[in-house]
Amino acid sequence: MDIIFLRGLEVETTIGIYDWERKIKQVVLIDLEMGTDISKAANTDSIENTIDYKTVSKNVIAFVEDSKFLLVETLAEKIAEVVLAASGTQWLRLTVNKKGAIRGALDVGVIIERGEKA
Repeated sequence: MDIIFLRGLEVETTIGIYDWERKIKQVVLIDLEMGTDISKAANTDSIENTIDYKTVSKNVIAFVEDSKFLLVETLAEKIAEVVLAASGTQWLRLTVNKKGAIRGALDVGVIIERGEKA
């Protein structure tokens, strides 16, 4: 299995359980790995034979910007559903990082894997 990835995608959204968090936009950082076979794309040199990471990133950005979840866990699960439904990947690993959520911590968030890893 080959992996196509996006790292450090910054998106502003409403996320959090506290009243003050519901009134502001916060930045989440998204890392995404998508499992696929790139051999056909490599042989044809054609975007139609691979995962178009620009389209995936646009879909993720649009979804996250419009979302208003309480939990990072919920946001991650829903992003995974969007990517699996639209990208053609059978497996993904997704990190959603709510940087700065805990004083003294560099990063906090979740990492999930969904789908069948070949």
